[in-house]
Amino acid sequence: MVRQRHSSNRPRQEPGNKNNGTRAMGQILFRENDDQDSRRRIISFSSETPYTRWFGVEILDHADGAVDLSRLNQVGVLLFNHDTDVVLGKVIRAWVENGRGMAEVEFDTDDDAEKIFGKVKSGTLKTTSVRYSVDAWEEVAAGKQSADGRFTGPCQIARRWTPLEVSIVSVPADATVGVGRSDGQTNTTPLSLYEKQVQINKNLFRR
Repeated sequence: MVRQRHSSNRPRQEPGNKNNGTRAMGQILFRENDDQDSRRRIISFSSETPYTRWFGVEILDHADGAVDLSRLNQVGVLLFNHDTDVVLGKVIRAWVENGRGMAEVEFDTDDDAEKIFGKVKSGTLKTTSVRYSVDAWEEVAAGKQSADGRFTGPCQIARRWTPLEVSIVSVPADATVGVGRSDGQTNTTPLSLYEKQVQINKNLFRR
């Protein structure tokens, strides 16, 4: 059974360390011909979608040689919400396809994994996240083109980076853009229009 745990087991990222990041930007892929009872699933876990971190817009390069998948392919694990105490299974293989990080994962059969796997099968849990480290950057000034001509600044491109682990995540923190945020900031669920209006009204009354 998956229990509530303190967040101390989840990797923390210091606001000043740009080389370590975590993004909820992938999903569990369901295909018509897949055996839904199989404990294996294909997931996407990363892309080149621009993403705003504390230092600016970050892009994870997925060109040939940019992503070091050796760690995932050798000792990769599947976690729940990046909690190292909740190992759901293992990474069978990882690769890059059409500008996205992909992996085939297999769920374990213990109680924790079984509970999460049930929610994956039902479609309740469908979002994935990746924790990664960056070894080399290209900084592109506003209005300028990147060295390969694929990106326009301002942005900072992770030209060589390593996925450290992949996770099934319960609530992407910034669902309004389809990409979760976990870069040392407090995770928040987007407010509904009603909640936003209530907040605006409160601010007005305080003036």
